[in-house]
Amino acid sequence: MKRIYSLIVIAAGVLLVAAGSGFADGPYLGVHAGISIPDIRGSQTDIFTKNFTSRQGPYFGLTADIPLTGRFSLAVDLNYVSQGGLRRGMQPITMDTSQLPIPPGTLIYADFRNETILDYLEVPVMARVTFGSKLRFFFDLGPYAGYLVRGKAVTKGISALYLDEAGTMPIIIPPDTEPFQVDLGATTDVKDSIHPFNVGFAGGGGLILPVGPGQIVLEARFQLGLGDLQKDPQDGNTQTGAVLVSLGYMLPVGRHR
Repeated sequence: MKRIYSLIVIAAGVLLVAAGSGFADGPYLGVHAGISIPDIRGSQTDIFTKNFTSRQGPYFGLTADIPLTGRFSLAVDLNYVSQGGLRRGMQPITMDTSQLPIPPGTLIYADFRNETILDYLEVPVMARVTFGSKLRFFFDLGPYAGYLVRGKAVTKGISALYLDEAGTMPIIIPPDTEPFQVDLGATTDVKDSIHPFNVGFAGGGGLILPVGPGQIVLEARFQLGLGDLQKDPQDGNTQTGAVLVSLGYMLPVGRHR
């Protein structure tokens, strides 16, 4: 919890500095919300990390745009971002195999849906350049740091168990002659197996439209995590990535000249 508070304090400090500054064209403070479309990036030769695809999750937070000079400003956020990925189809499964007629330690497979949900509290610090007059557009780029607040795997499906990824060698328990079915529906806490911190780079662009006393901001951003997620390399070596789309509203604060 101390690490979460540290991230909040850092972001809040920047927001307070922005609120106490007096720039002619800002600073601006606001909120934004939208959708996160994350994916897990990993080696396609690793049976535990390959074939993950995108999922959808929430993305929202506080944002500040602090003018520096001319067209340049510093954009700082405090965001809640859902990361992770989705895998469907035949994949390895971890379970107690002591009751199965197979040697101990044998890797088994099943056909099911596996959604990994990793939610982070993130602080991105972005250099932003803005063009235009009334309707403006911008590009930004910079690093971000995140702290894992929730990690879980949600599995769904009923499947036979197999000794091979192709699904040609079902496990049969005598005297049965047909593969037995296993309900794989479960929610598993995986937070302890994931590194608590994640860092990476983000970049994107968007539109700014003055409305009322403030401005509407529409932004699309990408994120690329740089560190491996798993603490144990035997669990895989994957990184995060996401496309973030948000709509926000910002108000000028402080003294304006």
